[in-house]
Amino acid sequence: MIGTANEKGENNLAIFSSVVHLGSKPPLIGFILRPYSDVRRHTWENIEANGVYTINHVHQSNIEQAHYTSAKFEADESEFSHCHFTPEYIYGFKAPFVLESKIKIGLSFHSAIPIPANNTTLVIGKIEHLIVPDEVVQENGQINLAEAGGTGISGLNCYYDLSYKEEFPYARKSELPEFL
Repeated sequence: MIGTANEKGENNLAIFSSVVHLGSKPPLIGFILRPYSDVRRHTWENIEANGVYTINHVHQSNIEQAHYTSAKFEADESEFSHCHFTPEYIYGFKAPFVLESKIKIGLSFHSAIPIPANNTTLVIGKIEHLIVPDEVVQENGQINLAEAGGTGISGLNCYYDLSYKEEFPYARKSELPEFL
């Protein structure tokens, strides 16, 4: 879920299914913004106005609430209130985090790349804050999304539990396993 606030400080929260890691140096994450139409894009308008936003993982216990943040609310109606989420702020950061989320990312706007093929936009943000509970961070520094109760989304309305399967080393041609 992406959390934003407008210039009046009114909160907005919307679920997005197309979020992707784009790099580590600098730490960038992107998301796809659907085409403009008759429906306003409050998330985008708020990012343009304030330059910051948050990405908040959906916990398994909040799937239905998270799904309904996609309803078309007016700009002055908070999805936080309507969908029973609690806004949480970090001093000096204008975008709201979701208190109920275990994994939270605060981003500053970096760039927007239009995708002419389908009139969407890739919005790119730089990670400024990463909030993760210690108990879901493994010894090697990886975040265990299954332990965090994370949920995956496919398309607009299908949700899945995440489960840890296996971990492999960085793939190098010289280290291919014998069976390959």
